[in-house]
Amino acid sequence: MSTLALAVRDSSTMLRRNLLHARRYPSLTLNLLLTPVMLLLLFVYIFGDVMSTGMGGADRSAYIAYLVPGVLLMTIGSTTIGTAVSVSMDMTEGIIARFRTMAIHRGSVLVGHVIGSVLQSVASVVLVGAVGVAIGFRSTDATALEWFAAFGLLVLFSLALTWIAVGMGLVSPNAEAASNNAMPLILLPLLSSAFVPVDGMPGWFQPIAEYQPFTPAIETLRGLLLGTEIGHNGWLAVAWCLGLAVLGYLWSAARFDRDPK
Repeated sequence: MSTLALAVRDSSTMLRRNLLHARRYPSLTLNLLLTPVMLLLLFVYIFGDVMSTGMGGADRSAYIAYLVPGVLLMTIGSTTIGTAVSVSMDMTEGIIARFRTMAIHRGSVLVGHVIGSVLQSVASVVLVGAVGVAIGFRSTDATALEWFAAFGLLVLFSLALTWIAVGMGLVSPNAEAASNNAMPLILLPLLSSAFVPVDGMPGWFQPIAEYQPFTPAIETLRGLLLGTEIGHNGWLAVAWCLGLAVLGYLWSAARFDRDPK
């Protein structure tokens, strides 16, 4: 069997293992998924009218349209925290040490985690998106090509954050530390344009909010789904995704190739 065929076979096995693990222990995924859903409902039904008025909207629906793309990106950040925890548990509970002694492709363990996490992120985005539609989100002007581009951006963003989360899991001494180390993945959206426009933030804070990874991706997703101006955010979002994916991959591969903890 060729090296490529062996890598594909073993990666498929590891992917199936991670999906079965997620199905048998869904509490972590559900807990992480509750955060963006609760924030979505909180900002729509508690702050929606006030925020819509402050942004020049006529009613709450304007703020729902503004809010949902940001929450979708936040959902990805929240879901990948579970990846960091799962990787750390594998490293500290001895299963990785056992895999190292078996005749399997070395990189398949990480690839299984990454692909499984991306699939879970996409499923989580679909569920949160369904909640958004249920409370009034609509994207009537987006073409099929724009929907495809929006989906591609979500997958690419998920891939980038997943590799970063894998690296965080590998360097964490235990699952609790992995969860804490990965908290920036859910805190950064709170400091982006997900909930309020960058122009409405304090002047000293605007560059921080504008040029972090989440804001360009959120503005690009809004442009694709709602027809707003994308400007330079499109290439910034892609650059952030590719840069984070490469950085996370190199970091994870280097850490995984060391001796076990």
